[in-house]
Amino acid sequence: MVLGLRSAIGSDVGRRRTSNQDSGATTGRLLVVADGMGGHAHGEIASAVTVAALTELDARLPRDLSDVDLAEEMSNALVAATDNLEQQALADPDMRGMGTTVVSLLLTGEHLALAHIGDSRIYRLRSGALEQLTHDHTMVQQLVDEGQITPEEALVHPRRSVLMRALSTDHEPEPDLDRVPIEPGDRFLLCSDGVTAVLGDEALAETLSSSDDPSAIVSRLIDLANEGGGPDNITAIVADVVEIGDADEPQAQHLRVAGAAAEGATSS
Repeated sequence: MVLGLRSAIGSDVGRRRTSNQDSGATTGRLLVVADGMGGHAHGEIASAVTVAALTELDARLPRDLSDVDLAEEMSNALVAATDNLEQQALADPDMRGMGTTVVSLLLTGEHLALAHIGDSRIYRLRSGALEQLTHDHTMVQQLVDEGQITPEEALVHPRRSVLMRALSTDHEPEPDLDRVPIEPGDRFLLCSDGVTAVLGDEALAETLSSSDDPSAIVSRLIDLANEGGGPDNITAIVADVVEIGDADEPQAQHLRVAGAAAEGATSS
């Protein structure tokens, strides 16, 4: 059995922002979403550079990944993105402080290699049950973990957007790295917090179960986030695990980009 991904991607500025600092990309085997931050400090560049680093990694990797240490390769790609941002910040001090979250999945056999920094999220829907595969690197999540506040209090905490980890010019990236076993019928969602700030787990599970078409799901998620106020940029990837023919090459599918990455925002 050979497994592949059937995916769709979309991004929207939302209702309250004037520019889109999110970026995202999909290929036949790579999925990545990045949520840039820094306001005038060029968050859109940080997200686009990070997405580009991972898509360039995917293009370099061989078709057969069985002998490849994907955790190391993905970590190195994030270091390269950080170095790129640091060089740009040295040339233009106004860019210091820019940064981004990142969530990414890379298909290898019957697993997905996972990389995660920040508060963008990855979910898996399997047999109707939704599971969050990432753990937010935020101040409020740390407070929840320590038992100081409840998950419900975290949703309305005044510092709920404060990140404890991000890919930025300030330090080396510290990604969470994992391998996720997959099976046909699994559906994955990668999204920025423009989605999860509005939609809770119940709404996400219902929406992800509402159609067989990933494109329809992405459009619906963006619509629902905007209907809920669109407080931030909105980016989502929905990907289904499917069986494919042995002769197919998942990675041969063309690159699709969204958000700031689609605008070519990789330098000032």
